Amino acid sequence: MSPTRDTRRPGVRTRRIALRALLGAAALGAASAGLLWLGYGGALSLSLALALPATENWLPGTEVTREEVPIPFAGRTLAADLYRPAHRPARLRGVILLVHGLSPAGRRQPDLTRLGRLLARHGQLVLVPQFDTLAAFTLDGTEVAAIGAALDHTASLASAVAIAGFSFGAGPALLAATERPGIRLAGSFGGYADLRSVIAFITTSEGAEQYNRWKLLQLLAGFVGDERDRSRLDAIARAKLTNSSENTGRLESALGEDGQAVLALVHNSRADAVSPLLARVSPSIHAALDRLSPLPVMSRLRGRALIAHGRADISIPYTESLRLARAAGAHAVILNTFHHTGPLSLPELVGSGALDAWRLVSLADALLRAREP
Repeated sequence: MSPTRDTRRPGVRTRRIALRALLGAAALGAASAGLLWLGYGGALSLSLALALPATENWLPGTEVTREEVPIPFAGRTLAADLYRPAHRPARLRGVILLVHGLSPAGRRQPDLTRLGRLLARHGQLVLVPQFDTLAAFTLDGTEVAAIGAALDHTASLASAVAIAGFSFGAGPALLAATERPGIRLAGSFGGYADLRSVIAFITTSEGAEQYNRWKLLQLLAGFVGDERDRSRLDAIARAKLTNSSENTGRLESALGEDGQAVLALVHNSRADAVSPLLARVSPSIHAALDRLSPLPVMSRLRGRALIAHGRADISIPYTESLRLARAAGAHAVILNTFHHTGPLSLPELVGSGALDAWRLVSLADALLRAREP
């Protein structure tokens, strides 16, 4: 029996084959998307809301409540916000402590409050304390102990505890995490490894912003042992942060040796001068830089290290996160379309953000799974 010939025109046959292939691909894509959503649904919606804030209101998730809670610390209390699902889920994911960076808004910095709300929408308890020194653009070493007290309080809320620090708050957060072996996950987002490297970057890198230079001055002012120089440097930094063209000559001429050494370091723009200028600052400043740099203790972390950074960061170089990850035996997630505080413009995200999108999903998934061993 001879085979039946297909008498349809070649063009019709080609279109039908193409249509079947297209339908098959669509079915496969839909099935893959369904499996992806089952496995990463929460992470997908969380990462989408992080990259595109306008999508937050129409993405799935439960309602969230925020309450103020006091945390005992050194004879006083730290103010903190606790974000929790309005309707307690059957399976509470755990609790995560968020540590803000150098921001006058502190725990109420808009991006941080949005992150706390988004994590809580996905079943996570989120504690965000106020660290007044960080809100004042300074570090004085008490942050590590304060974060430790916050971690102790966090541990009373759930058995699975994670911590994530941002920008200059990431260093103290990592240092506090190394002192508590029960931490499931310690995250650093846009953080630093060694403050000396950050000083060199802010003062000498091409395209460095003057605003960051004055933030650095205010941070370093807190390390100066002489009270009068500390006060004058702080006043100079505040004046320049308010108006970069402000004349601070009178304050600068009144500085002593310690203050002049710090000011010269901040004014410098030559890479080859950083080491000699650092050598001039007081031993108390070197001790503070050592004490607040987490790089030497990263190997002490017992939980998972989650390290991420925006490649376009002009405040802290992304190479700092590479160093942190190597020291912790972890992998750093470098987001090509992110700067210091978030994603770049929407066109840049659309044009080159496909790989970053998956990286962001993986970060979101890690945060949501922080309760798991």
